[in-house]
Amino acid sequence: MNEQDRPSVGFERHRDHLRAIAFRMLGSASEADDAVQEAWLRLARVDIADLENLGAWLRTVVSRVCLDMLRARRSRREDLVGQWLPADGGATSQVSDPEQEAVLIDSVGRALLVVLDRLGPAERIAFVLHDMFAVPFDEIASIMERSSVATKKLASRARHRVRGATDLDAAELSRQRQTIDRFLAASRAGDLDAILGVLAPDVVRHADRVALGPGRAATIRGARNVADEIVVFGANARFADVALVSGAPGILVAPRATLRLVVTFTTERDQIVEYELIAHPTRLRQLELAVLED
Repeated sequence: MNEQDRPSVGFERHRDHLRAIAFRMLGSASEADDAVQEAWLRLARVDIADLENLGAWLRTVVSRVCLDMLRARRSRREDLVGQWLPADGGATSQVSDPEQEAVLIDSVGRALLVVLDRLGPAERIAFVLHDMFAVPFDEIASIMERSSVATKKLASRARHRVRGATDLDAAELSRQRQTIDRFLAASRAGDLDAILGVLAPDVVRHADRVALGPGRAATIRGARNVADEIVVFGANARFADVALVSGAPGILVAPRATLRLVVTFTTERDQIVEYELIAHPTRLRQLELAVLED
């Protein structure tokens, strides 16, 4: 066995690719590292000379490990139905490097990761492998131990959910998107004048109780009152992304790509006339979320 045939050398050639796949499947840097580490441990138990295509073998192992992890995660969440979900939505991973995870989230897209998290495990695996990494359906079918036809249907359903649907025409969708982009940019910057510029004078902010800290009113009226609140409490805007929320542009706030808050809007003439902060777990689960493409 020459230098290039050593398991460690072969594995390192594929590590970044495997981690990229696992992160998109799991939405967690630490869990992705766990999946990649498990692939390495399994590789150490086989003779690399017996593998026709090391990259495909490792991709299969990582995908199956991720599928098992997603199923276990979903089972934990189902066990919590009717109870108050923990802040991580039932996941148990710990972030070892928050800055690195933030870079990964930004590279994939915060809204996309939130939407992917709503797919079933099999749908998510099929979508990630085919639509994000161009893996042929025959290979995905082998990984998932399903027929190619069944695998194509999984990816198609996932694609439909990721893209979502809207009754808005293209011009109105674009107009609303631009207004909310302005709102989010001003909130991130803490720019009071810019915030006031995107709010209607008689704007109303509603919120469910879970979204509010002690002493904050469920409803606030007037641009200045609303803008002052945004300047004070708008730090979470750095964890926000624009998405399609029940068919219209809205905002998701998702630290560590875990959905914590959704903001829905009513706009008129390029200004926000009303918006609502939604954070109750039951209400969040009832919202239809999709990626809002540029």
